[in-house]
Amino acid sequence: MNVSLISIGNSKGIRLSKTVIEKYNIQDTMELILEKDYIILKPKSPARKGWEKAFKKMHEMGDDKSLMSDVFEDEHFEEWK
Repeated sequence: MNVSLISIGNSKGIRLSKTVIEKYNIQDTMELILEKDYIILKPKSPARKGWEKAFKKMHEMGDDKSLMSDVFEDEHFEEWK
């Protein structure tokens, strides 16, 4: 897809079509990645997006158990008194 640069004040920018914006769910900000000879625009997704749903699924499957004990067998609590 070819896009033209447009003037925005003293800067230049590009326009994205409504179709592209909706397809990639672009909100207010995008990540700009400069890699070799490429400029990559990547939609920013909210931090921790989908975590709530994933945690609920883990809980339903019983997969949210701690992998480590809170207390280790070789701990000596006397030295902390």
